[in-house]
Amino acid sequence: MALTGVLRPGHIVLRVLDLDEAVRHYTQVIGLFETGRDDEGRVFLKAWDENDHHSVVLREAEQAGMDYFGWKVDSEQTLDDLAVKLEASGLVSDTRWAPEGEQLLTGRRFQFTIPTGHRMEIYATKKTLGCMTGYDNPDPWPDGLRGMAPSRFDHALLYGRDIDANLTLFRDVLGFNLTEQVVGPDRKFLIGVFLTCSNKAHDIAFIRSDEDNRLHHASFILGGWHEVLHAADIISKRDVSLDIGPTRHGITRGETIYFFDPSGNRNEVFSGGYIWYPDRPVITWHDTEIGRAIFYHDRKLNEAFLNVTT
Repeated sequence: MALTGVLRPGHIVLRVLDLDEAVRHYTQVIGLFETGRDDEGRVFLKAWDENDHHSVVLREAEQAGMDYFGWKVDSEQTLDDLAVKLEASGLVSDTRWAPEGEQLLTGRRFQFTIPTGHRMEIYATKKTLGCMTGYDNPDPWPDGLRGMAPSRFDHALLYGRDIDANLTLFRDVLGFNLTEQVVGPDRKFLIGVFLTCSNKAHDIAFIRSDEDNRLHHASFILGGWHEVLHAADIISKRDVSLDIGPTRHGITRGETIYFFDPSGNRNEVFSGGYIWYPDRPVITWHDTEIGRAIFYHDRKLNEAFLNVTT
């Protein structure tokens, strides 16, 4: 499958209450690398196997949460074409073009608000720093890794009311595919949708909620179950606030552990999952099996996990 249009998650911009504490968490606990700061005081970070200048941006604010989520597209022409489609869709609001350089070392970006109130943007250009192993005869991993050492920022799970309209927007306008869904008793009412723009189990997911514009978690990918267990050791060693895990999801089959940054934003590191192809049927989970869908091992819902968002 050739990747065209929207390529992948490009960056997530997180609000944090104490910037110094947050930088220590994301660099020393998670293991990202600081790549720059701008005149507004924002801090830019990347994982070791990411090519582009940054995938996580931290901004100090009075309330934790997500400012916006950026998607990289394959060309400037695609950026222009998708901007036209988004404007014409009737599914987005508050559109604007952000000029080149408004975000550090990033080209022009088309910003919009989706039906669940989350701010999104698409862009085609960002300065590249390269994978830390290089691209000529590379080793499998670089020296100098620290913390959990994820290879990339992977996805986010977001909460809001109109996930049906989000599904239409991402599938019919942006070209994503639905990989998994959670449905109610009539098998039509959507509780959750998991969407991919690549061949991963998901690049973004939405859960229906009574409150719009909420972040459930930002997630980073690890190499395997052993690395998830190592992340659990780091959480205890550094006295990080643990949410739940290590365990496995039924949805996406991912091996996972959840924890909180010092501001209360939930993080996940996970591994596993499956490869998605265009002819793969959508996986459906029914409301009677939500416990097993979310936490495959203990098969029980965890109210704090479901209800704590920023």
